Amino acid sequence: MSDEAKRKKLDWKQRLHIINGIARGLLYLHEDSRLRVIHRDLKASNVLLDHEMNPKISDFGLAKTFEGGESQGNTKRVMGT
Repeated sequence: MSDEAKRKKLDWKQRLHIINGIARGLLYLHEDSRLRVIHRDLKASNVLLDHEMNPKISDFGLAKTFEGGESQGNTKRVMGT
């Protein structure tokens, strides 16, 4: 967050909420979705916050998908943003 006033609003309780939301999103992508999705480019700039400061994982340009039971493999299928 570039704005200093907004940055001060991020106390540790709010930061933990964001971290837990990102972890839940990754768990869904890796374990619970129909296709297993590996993001491969998770960083702060690829996490968006909505008006209630809920995190949303974005930019799936480098992501790879696997079928339900697969845990590894070679694939040419790359997901878009």
